Parts: sequence; structure tokens; C-alpha cells
Amino acid sequence: MPIPPVVLAPGVTSPTDGEYPPAVRPARGVNNVPASTVQVPAPTNVVEASKRLAAWTAVDMHVTKDCQVIGIGSGSTVPYVVERIVSQGPEVNKDRVFIPTGFQSKELIVDAHLRLGDVDQYPHIDVTIDGADEVDNDLNCIKGGGACHLREKVLAEAADTWIVVADYRKNSEVLGKTWKQGVPVEVAPFAYAKVLHNLQTLGSTGPKLRMAKMKAGPIVSDNGNFVIDAPFHEQEMKDPLTLLTRIKMLTGVVEVGLFCHMAKAVYFGNQDGSVTAKHYDGKTDQIDKPPSPTAPPAAFAGAYAASSGVFTD
Repeated sequence: MPIPPVVLAPGVTSPTDGEYPPAVRPARGVNNVPASTVQVPAPTNVVEASKRLAAWTAVDMHVTKDCQVIGIGSGSTVPYVVERIVSQGPEVNKDRVFIPTGFQSKELIVDAHLRLGDVDQYPHIDVTIDGADEVDNDLNCIKGGGACHLREKVLAEAADTWIVVADYRKNSEVLGKTWKQGVPVEVAPFAYAKVLHNLQTLGSTGPKLRMAKMKAGPIVSDNGNFVIDAPFHEQEMKDPLTLLTRIKMLTGVVEVGLFCHMAKAVYFGNQDGSVTAKHYDGKTDQIDKPPSPTAPPAAFAGAYAASSGVFTD
């Protein structure tokens, strides 16, 4: 899709077509290496390797040449997403715009020398790739462990295609099986006590205001709000869309970390080095030979055999 022009204030000129706007701060690489050439450190354990496999495979399949506005999500898997996008090369990335879901993804975009945009400039996104705290059999997700779920949901809804990447630990039959902390609920600060009471009335078993680790007081989201973690019984979690609707209707609630009927596909990196891809139509692919660190992105090298779901050399 063509990128719409940026609305500028009077007297401010647009940069020449095809050129980056001037940098507002120096590149922050590692050991004085330019940021655009720095790679994410190689995984040192099975979980990190699984995250990288999921991220790389999702990028190869969905961040194609015609994707010009790309949403970058939050979480521990997302650095590998950016790493794989950078590997597609500067020529492909020079005209793209990348929209972050929070401070972490904004820093990843800037440090990789990718062009930073915002959803108010680009309300229509080609593809957004994000992580998740847990995913059920119907691709419903719990998100918000990093307190970014309001902006994450905005970018998910703004995208033509919303893709989730995660490691094998996040693959669950029913939400709440592995993510025990509860449903993240972002609330207006002055209403948090009322919302805590309302969540108990809805059946939440011990909702709690999320407290900061290294400061006195509660976590404050990028939007200046508080976050409540609200556990529910398995029966309620089996119907996350109904639960989402009930929580969202509470006055004082800004957003709920239940993402229902939104993902087009979820990619899970597995312990054995394979990737499981679950699609919204119920189809599941087992990718036994994901991309290697030395291979070019498959979407650009034509190396992915879609019919078999196996990467070819």
C-alpha cells in the first residue's frame, strides 16, 4: 500500500522522497559498531533459540516486499523479529515505516536505523508482529505482561494481518493454564479500587494491583495508567471473548489483555528446533527446517515451499 503523506506544521518542509529525515540522536551501536549492523546476541539456551526460530519464520512468511507500514510489538521475542527484518537489507527497508507498541519496540526500531512512525500518522498497517504471554487452541491470547496491551491492541486492530510469535511454553489449550498471573487490565488510576471490587464481583479470584519491582508503588503504563492482574477460573477462561466483553464494560477500564479472534497465525518455536504454525482457519503446519542464521530471508530468496511447509536450501 502507498504510504500517506505526513501532515506537517506550517513552515516545516518534508524530507526529499526516498531519504530518511535527519537523525535526532547519534546511532547507538555496540562497541562503536553502527546499530544497523549489530545483531541480537545468539541464543544461549533452548527457550531463546525457540523464540528466534518463531520470529524469523514469521518474518520470512509475512513481512514481504510489499509491506511498507509494519507494526513492531513488545516482549522478549520481538528483538529477533527486528533482527530478521534488518537482514532483509537496507534497500528493502529504506522506504518502510515501523510503528512501535511501546518504549522497548521504539528503541529497537531507532537503534536498528529503521524509520520510526506512529499510528496517528499511519492508522492503516500492513502487518504487525507481536509476542504473547499465552495462546489457546483458537489463537486467543493473553497479552499485557509488559503492560503494553493497550497500544498492542490498537496496532493489532490497525493491521491487515496480525501475527504472533512465541516459544513452546506459551502454547496452551485454555488460557490461564500456564499464565497464572491473571488477565492484565489497564485502568485509570483514580478508578483502580472500584475496578478491583468489580472484578471480584465478576468472579476474579484475588485481583491485584501490579506493583513495580524497583520502585515504591504500582506499575505505570506508557499511557499513565495502572494495571490490575485478575485471575479467573478455567470455566471463564474457556470463553475469553465473553470475559473480555464483561471486563471491558466496567467503567474505569481502559483496555483488557485478552486478544480474541484477532490473530491470523501464531508461530511457536519448539524445543526440537522445529516451528509449529497455527492459522486462524484451524490449519496447523509443522516446519521441520526453519531458516538458518546464514540463509537469506525466505520471502526474498524464494526458498519456502508453501505446499509442504518446509524450508529448502
